[in-house]
Amino acid sequence: MENTVLNQYAGLIAGELNLSSRGVANTIKLLDGGATIPFISRYRKEMTGNLDETEILAIRDLLHRFIELDKRKETILKSIDEQGKLTEELRQRIIKCYQPGELEDIYLPYKPKRRTRATIAREKGLEPLATLIMQQRASRICNKAEEFIGDQVSTAEEALEGARDILAEMISEDERARNIARRHFRRSALIRSKVVKGKESDGIKYTDYFNYEEEARRCPSHRFLAIRRGEQEGFLRVSIVPPSEPVIEELERLFIHSRGEAAEQLRLAIADSYKRLIEPSMENEFTAMLKEKADEEAIRVFAENLRQLLLSPPLGQKSILAIDPGYRTGCKIVCLDPQGNLLHNETIYPHEPQNETARSMAKISSLVESFRIEAIAIGNGTASRETEALIKRIRFARDVKVFVVSEDGASVYSASPVAREEFPEYDVTVRGAISIGRRLMDPLAELVKIDPKSIGVGQYQHDVDQGKLKESLDQVVESCVNHVGVYLNTASKHLLAYVSGLGPQLAANIVEYRKQNGPFKSRQELRKVPRLGEKAFEQCAGFLRIADAANPLDNTAVHPESYSIVERMAADLGCPVSELIANEKLRATIKPERYVTEKAGLPTLHDILQELAKPGRDPRKEIKVFEFAPGIYSINDLKPGMVLPGIVTNITNFGVFVDVGVKQDGLVHISQLADRFVSNPLDVVKLNQHVMVRVLDVDLTRKRIQLSLRGTTQK
Repeated sequence: MENTVLNQYAGLIAGELNLSSRGVANTIKLLDGGATIPFISRYRKEMTGNLDETEILAIRDLLHRFIELDKRKETILKSIDEQGKLTEELRQRIIKCYQPGELEDIYLPYKPKRRTRATIAREKGLEPLATLIMQQRASRICNKAEEFIGDQVSTAEEALEGARDILAEMISEDERARNIARRHFRRSALIRSKVVKGKESDGIKYTDYFNYEEEARRCPSHRFLAIRRGEQEGFLRVSIVPPSEPVIEELERLFIHSRGEAAEQLRLAIADSYKRLIEPSMENEFTAMLKEKADEEAIRVFAENLRQLLLSPPLGQKSILAIDPGYRTGCKIVCLDPQGNLLHNETIYPHEPQNETARSMAKISSLVESFRIEAIAIGNGTASRETEALIKRIRFARDVKVFVVSEDGASVYSASPVAREEFPEYDVTVRGAISIGRRLMDPLAELVKIDPKSIGVGQYQHDVDQGKLKESLDQVVESCVNHVGVYLNTASKHLLAYVSGLGPQLAANIVEYRKQNGPFKSRQELRKVPRLGEKAFEQCAGFLRIADAANPLDNTAVHPESYSIVERMAADLGCPVSELIANEKLRATIKPERYVTEKAGLPTLHDILQELAKPGRDPRKEIKVFEFAPGIYSINDLKPGMVLPGIVTNITNFGVFVDVGVKQDGLVHISQLADRFVSNPLDVVKLNQHVMVRVLDVDLTRKRIQLSLRGTTQK
């Protein structure tokens, strides 16, 4: 990217985001040079002014928007120039415009159109009459209209009608008129929805919107998306417009500055222009804007839920017995070693209709001993609570922890090409159980194999822009993977693909190299991987860990480009790097300012010292065992007033869903989250948080459970 263009973009972006121009310019240079967002935020703090991932992402998105806008300008300039209407003043105005709506308004009068009523009127030679009316100088316009009667115009009224068609189009293309309408839409547009006649019973789930009205600017994203879905499914008719009278009155004040026949004709043209041309155009524009805002909000909520889910506490490398519960088809059991490899699988039938309870308990006990099982993972789907109760009746000879694990997405994984590639000889039930067990070991490593949309933590994810959703969720996965770090010698290619600078092909090359040459002994050995060049090495090396490497820094987040700094620190203290890492007192004597270089300033040096204090430590929290209330297995067991333990399974703008162990999540409305006003549920709870909830109401017919956190004591 040329420096002049870069600086222009940097200035615009810095102004819009209220950031330093230098930091923004350097960030754009890094992005333009192929650097990833995790790499820039972690290892280029001096260049960016310590920008975080969110700020860098905002810079990238705005940069893309401005680049696309400049491409649109080129198209517009070419179109107007080909018409011979491009003046220097118009050219400069277009070049300096960076608001998409304003740019389209400028272009509208020059935009090639299909044949309109105004076009037909112009073909009849009625434009001079329209001009006379707009000027409002002639006193007897009706008499003037008679002068236009001829072969194509039969009467004076027909001439006036054609002139009004021309005026209506002129007014609809006037920037001032459009801005007036735009302002009214933003201030006072109402969303109105009504049920389509005859669709009352089929569209029963949209009952709340059968006769609904609300100010558009106050309509939350989830409600807007729900109304749109009802419209798209054919159950609702929806309009989003302001009251028309105030808009028309303001348009009249703009255009009418006289009295008489011309003013009256112009008044008719304004009303026609607004109702026939401006209002539908503005409604489309405003609806698109509301949809974009609703999408952004829904995607933001989904992305934050996904981040929390991916960063769920891992159990770590343990021997796991995983159970995918079921009734008639039985419970599929798999035993996994600490690396997640399948050692054994079979099916037991402890529940109805077989009821082989004793045999199943004996089998589980035997497997726990044979494979030295340290933890049991139970899927939270059908028969989960009954299976959990069965497991807790078994007296194991060893200490075995029992965890209930979310199955969301496990069935999608088990039928996916990824699962078939990993376990070609096993069916979907075995793969699903393996996924449940591995998810307990390391949620991040397992969930990256599943399309994020299938993980079950979204809000109207199927109604939003799918391209933007995918881009956002992929960014979250990449951010989480690089935040945690990846063990180079054990990671799957699916996990490695999200490491900064790699991608699917290089990830596959790394795994193939590992198969042929054995475990990597150092980060430098990555350079031997086919097609992994210097740029990719720079981007990925700091996020890859090698346990027990000869160089202890290979198991830290210290980037290889900074190894020499740590080696200087150790040399100055007369000790090896390994001792510097192990000895807190030695590290406390280091004065970072002595080691500042052209590339590594104090932010990087402080990061290095923090990493030396906790080399390779997983930043995720420690997992905790959770237990549902005993005796509560179905919605029929719930009674208002009960206080129960639960797990937060999904967070939306209107509240949170909590699993209390009855196969149907309950809703804690945002108003019931705390004994104070809550504007954002994420300020109060986190995904997978263990909470105590009070049952407010149970609707057995609609299978709805209303819960509250108010007045409950949280652990």
